[in-house]
Amino acid sequence: MALNVLPSALPLDSIYVPNSMRYDEDLFEELVLALKSALGPCSGLTSDDIDVTFLTRLMKLYDARDRNWSKYAFGDASRGYTRNLVDEGNGKSNLPRANANTPSHQLVLVWSPGKGSPIHDHGNAHCLMKILKGNLTETRYEFPQEGEPSGPMKVISEKTYRENQVAYMADELGLHRVSNRGSDFAVSLHLYTPPNVAKQGCHIFDEKTGRRSHVPGCAYYSAYGRLLKE
Repeated sequence: MALNVLPSALPLDSIYVPNSMRYDEDLFEELVLALKSALGPCSGLTSDDIDVTFLTRLMKLYDARDRNWSKYAFGDASRGYTRNLVDEGNGKSNLPRANANTPSHQLVLVWSPGKGSPIHDHGNAHCLMKILKGNLTETRYEFPQEGEPSGPMKVISEKTYRENQVAYMADELGLHRVSNRGSDFAVSLHLYTPPNVAKQGCHIFDEKTGRRSHVPGCAYYSAYGRLLKE
């Protein structure tokens, strides 16, 4: 069952907002447009004209206490997480009606309490993740080597990211899973470029054996603030 994890009726005095924030500004939309503009018509973060550090800085400068992201934050406690489309990138999209040559997608992911993602790759794409609400724990793993016998996957690192922190992930850094170990929904903004997983899917891995399985292109739970499927 879909629910918005931060109702718009939440009293303003229940959230601390710095004096520099004006309530008539939609700072989240400004961030989305700034990221889109920075990427331009390029094919992804590996393009020569893209500065990953600059994109990371844009995300870090945004203060998630703004809460204008909440209109995209549809959660579902029956799922590990939901994928909510915010921007399809320069007017192009992986949605069925549109061109698939988009350089990026921006998604709000809502993570159910006590759940998370499987161990997965990123389909040769790159991901920036900013925590908008709660805490998320990222566990990174080594890729299983071809020809090796099956066995437990090797953990590289584990880190918990808190509200307003930003993480970067790509296949050359390994595999990962993201989990919400808290008792409430957590929310994050993800920038994927190029959005290969939405088109071609990704691989998930069994933690005990390292066995790999292909998952077809991932569907969206909502798009532009509207539910696509109950």
